[in-house]
Amino acid sequence: MNEHADDNKNDENTWAEPSGQDTGGADAADGAGEDAARPRAAAGREMLVQLQQMIDTLATQAGPVMREVAAKAAELAAVAGTKAGPLAHRAAGVTEAVGQRVAARSKDFAAELRRPPEAAAEETQAATDEATDEMPSDRSA
Repeated sequence: MNEHADDNKNDENTWAEPSGQDTGGADAADGAGEDAARPRAAAGREMLVQLQQMIDTLATQAGPVMREVAAKAAELAAVAGTKAGPLAHRAAGVTEAVGQRVAARSKDFAAELRRPPEAAAEETQAATDEATDEMPSDRSA
């Protein structure tokens, strides 16, 4: 029974060519036509069957490992979510404060844009005069 198990294992891991069939030597190149294509098609089918068996074996063996990896990923996601909650709450508070300051500045800017050009020019001149008055004199010595 061990001999058969070893044979099956060896068959799953190697590409076997059908015995007694030509794989495309000089006879196939000489124009044997459809007769040469048939053995190649059979060999291709057999290789595909072997490949499918290898894939099935891998999938069967990898299933438990993949479930364990998925479970660990879910645990890590849960921990990250738990830790991110308070941080997100603090970020929301900061965002609210910044949003209120931006809204206030935007309202002031909109009000400036709506003023008539003459009033805006007078206000700008007044602000410039105030800034000049507050600056220390260069001639103080």
